[in-house]
Amino acid sequence: MNAPANAAATVTALIADDEPLLAQALQAELAAVWPALHVRAVAANGRQALEQLVASPVDIAFLDIRMPGLTGLEVGQRIAATWADSAPARALVPAPLIVFVTAYGEFALEAFESAAVDYLIKPVTRARLQACVARLVQRLDERRAASQGAQLQSLAELGERLRALAGPQAAPAPPAYLSVIRAGVGDLVRMIPVAQVVLLEAADKYVLVHTDDGEALIRESLRELRDRLDPARFVQIHRSAIVNLEAVEVARRDDHGKTVLELRGVEVRPVVSRQFAAMFKAM
Repeated sequence: MNAPANAAATVTALIADDEPLLAQALQAELAAVWPALHVRAVAANGRQALEQLVASPVDIAFLDIRMPGLTGLEVGQRIAATWADSAPARALVPAPLIVFVTAYGEFALEAFESAAVDYLIKPVTRARLQACVARLVQRLDERRAASQGAQLQSLAELGERLRALAGPQAAPAPPAYLSVIRAGVGDLVRMIPVAQVVLLEAADKYVLVHTDDGEALIRESLRELRDRLDPARFVQIHRSAIVNLEAVEVARRDDHGKTVLELRGVEVRPVVSRQFAAMFKAM
């Protein structure tokens, strides 16, 4: 049995699972029961999933409950909080619908269902996945007809249910993201508050840090630095550039159809790669 007829329009998704074979199996089953679904990305852990969902939002996120870095529950909480906190900028890009993928026993299923669109038990069966797809199609239709206010209320309720589900003792401490970047300038070390960072660009073995009042070089790879920055604020827009979302003033398409950003306090106009351009369509 295939997806319902009203699912014909292309829908995008992300799968997050630290077990590659299970992620591949779910992607293959989804392709069989929902051909119109485009799995845009497969994340290997919770942090990677959060970064990709913030940078390039999708319609649906299939989140494994137990993942290194951030659990599926924690990713769901942060997605709800990120969209609620930046509602004006994301008004035209709804938060992903969440489906939890879990190996938990029957005792937890009702709780999972109350905090997401649906849940799937590993190993995922074809019949159960078909039922999940039908439910997702219905929820997508309902979301298209809902007002922005109703969507924000739904996000707030989702965040509350996820926090309750995790429980006060199960909730981990927030990750210790960088608050200051140390940059060497001659014999001195310049302490740059992360809040002042506008743009980070890879430059050979260094990273060029653009701030409101100047530039500095640090000897660290862009990838290493990215993993220590808050993904709700700093997003990768190109393989060699990371931008502070709070510093983006304008996103415009040039004559070649590329998305170019105008940033606070700097003359550099970084180009967004096609992979990440969807994030700026609503700005």
